[in-house]
Amino acid sequence: MGELFRSEEMTLAQLFLQSEAAYCCVSELGEIGMVQFRDLNPDVNVFQRKFVNEVRRCEEMDRKLRFVEKEIKKANIPILDTGENPEVPFPRDMIDLEATFEKLENELKEINTNQEALKKNFLELTELKHILRRTQQFFDEVSLTAHRPIKQQHSRCLYSFIYLSNIFYRFVAGVIGRERIPNFERMLWRVCRGNVFLRQADIEDPLEDPTTGDQVHKSVFIIFFQGDQLKNRVKKICEGFRATLYPCPETSQERKEMLAGVNARIDDLQMVLNQTEDHRQRVLQAAAKTIRVWFIKVRKMKAIYHTLNLCNIDVTQKCLIAEVWCPISDLDSIQFALRRGTEKSGSTVPSILNRMQTKQTPPTYNKTNKFTSGFQNIVDAYGIGSYREINPAPYTIITFPFLFAVMFGDLGHGTLMTCAALYLVLRESRLMAQKNDNEIFNMMFGGRYIILLMGVFSMYTGIIYNDCFSKSLNVFGSGWSVRPMFNSRAGGNWTDGTLNSSTVLQLDPAVDGVFNGPYPIGIDPIWSISVNKLSFLNSFKMKMSVILGVIHMLFGVTLSLFNHLYFNKPLNIYLGFIPEIIFMASLFGYLVILIFYKWVSYGARNSRDAPSLLIAFINMFLFNYNDPNNKLFYRGQMAIQSLLVVIALACVPCMLIVKTLVMRRQYLWRKHLGTQNFGGIRVGNGPTEDEAEIIQHDQLAQQSEDEPEFNFADVAVHQAIHTIEYCLGCISNTASYLRLWALSLAHAQLSEVLWSMVMRIGLYSRSLGGFILLAIVFYVFAVLTVVILLIMEGLSAFLHALRLHWVEFQNKFYSGNGFKFLPFNFESILDGRAED
Repeated sequence: MGELFRSEEMTLAQLFLQSEAAYCCVSELGEIGMVQFRDLNPDVNVFQRKFVNEVRRCEEMDRKLRFVEKEIKKANIPILDTGENPEVPFPRDMIDLEATFEKLENELKEINTNQEALKKNFLELTELKHILRRTQQFFDEVSLTAHRPIKQQHSRCLYSFIYLSNIFYRFVAGVIGRERIPNFERMLWRVCRGNVFLRQADIEDPLEDPTTGDQVHKSVFIIFFQGDQLKNRVKKICEGFRATLYPCPETSQERKEMLAGVNARIDDLQMVLNQTEDHRQRVLQAAAKTIRVWFIKVRKMKAIYHTLNLCNIDVTQKCLIAEVWCPISDLDSIQFALRRGTEKSGSTVPSILNRMQTKQTPPTYNKTNKFTSGFQNIVDAYGIGSYREINPAPYTIITFPFLFAVMFGDLGHGTLMTCAALYLVLRESRLMAQKNDNEIFNMMFGGRYIILLMGVFSMYTGIIYNDCFSKSLNVFGSGWSVRPMFNSRAGGNWTDGTLNSSTVLQLDPAVDGVFNGPYPIGIDPIWSISVNKLSFLNSFKMKMSVILGVIHMLFGVTLSLFNHLYFNKPLNIYLGFIPEIIFMASLFGYLVILIFYKWVSYGARNSRDAPSLLIAFINMFLFNYNDPNNKLFYRGQMAIQSLLVVIALACVPCMLIVKTLVMRRQYLWRKHLGTQNFGGIRVGNGPTEDEAEIIQHDQLAQQSEDEPEFNFADVAVHQAIHTIEYCLGCISNTASYLRLWALSLAHAQLSEVLWSMVMRIGLYSRSLGGFILLAIVFYVFAVLTVVILLIMEGLSAFLHALRLHWVEFQNKFYSGNGFKFLPFNFESILDGRAED
């Protein structure tokens, strides 16, 4: 149970793996994911390590699989994922895998090459078919138009074309992108000086580009000209605009014969294309069934060889030596995994696990499950904890959702949040199997238990605030009695006429019969209709925020005591923890006591005589007790408060000066103890003077390695910064907890404004039209509630709760200077959570 509150105890171990068994042993260690390998070859280039060729072969196989996967996705074929976790193939199986992938890649490349060539040929024939049809239509139009009288011709260009058709002319025909037609026509006119005639027509059906597979729109054109000079210009312009020219016969009979041949070739080519596509689909569908398993096998093999490159090889080339960090509690599981790997490889020599003594700082490893992982991630986002220091995550499980709920207290909104989180929790297995790629959804799904607790706690604080969608619930009946009563201010009784004619009436709790006792739980619902509701709730929530903040910070300071006890640092206890706890308790703990004292001592009859807490706290620091506007709370207040301030101020030099001087004295004492000689007298077989000098030299060298040189100036500056930060932080951090009140007030006011501005519109009318309007208004109200109050306000409260834990709570005891334990784990590698 103790490991829940601290990181796991780690050890550095040395592994001796036989060469033939190393691969299988590392494979078994990757399956259990309990060891972190250290690089024993930091000065060796990556390309000069022993297993670099195997890593390259695995990368090449991974490249081929990615190519196949790309082709499968391009063909819109679903990839089968059964969740199977295949075993790592043996090294001898790599040849078979390479041959399989090589054959599959070559087959797909050959199919793609043939298919691209067939599609290119099909595109050319299709374009030629459209050219032959369009040119035939052009010439048919010319032959019809040439026999008409000139006065019936409506186009001057057509007249020029008819004229050209009666004399010697040449023409070229081709296909061009539809979007290039205007610029193409303008360029022809300018370069050829208007001595060419262009006719073009759009191809209705889009054509497929064989290279990219995109659908493109093209147009057929025919250009008439005279002379070889214009012919060269026209061809260069066509080449510049990426127009494709095709041979077109000059006679109608030849064009018809050529068109018939083209149609026959297109039909044959279409049949071949269909057969090629069917064969490609069969190959890809067969690959889609096993490609996930292939990926897992190849990436596991690559990870194993990459890990083996971190090991040393002894001079006999028969043993691999590795160093790993591992939890002490999992040593038996690691030994069992090594035994399985040795048996699987068929080796007769067992692998050896030897624990090592080291002064290096181990990595920090906190065991988590699906419930605690979200809270541990919140803590780790601030900083990875130092080795074996107190882990804030177990306490954050309660304090984080509670502080969030203080700012987000609403029974209705908390219920909606709880229902949303319950959906994610109850269907977590199905949602995890879907493997959604949406980053926002994955983030919310990962924190589903955090959201669940935040919703539950928000329901609790909503009951305390008696707030449900900005409305109060009158479950037990109000403790205030509104009935005809004696009113000392009015000098008479409240009658029914008084109640009906008055817009605002003030209830006096000092009058008997008006206040019948407190509401059983939470705020009395009568405050929801009072005009001074805001003043009452502000006072209540402000004091509550200070109380919760001081308790939270005192708890954080108390946790630092357990760190000092565990790491055996008595100086930090006597001159660190004790002054800190006394400083905070004597000032802000006393403020909390005053808040409770004021609640208990002042009731309805003497509430107007109650002094102000804020002014009393300020006067406490100023030693001002003669303020006529603010009386004392109790007898002896001046002496007690003066004593508390003196005690708090006395704690500052203890942390600032005394601790630094004691640390210097301890260092000098250790240094003097290590360098003292043996008195110059040789007793019995004791060391001689020369031997004593050697021993002293060795002790000094050992001391210099174990303990850094003491720098008084650096230590004094560091301690001054820490003391000033803590003392000023007590004030600023206490004020920072007022965000609990501010966010709670903002959330309540937003809920009330949304209700009054939206829902009240739909509740005016009671007719059929009013019902329809109410349905529309309720839809708007629901959308705004989810978007503004649940998502935006919830995110704001989440960030403020995060800040309160990182800055106000964790900095009291949590340094976060460690580094995370990153075990060699196949699961994290396959999920992409670890680098190769």
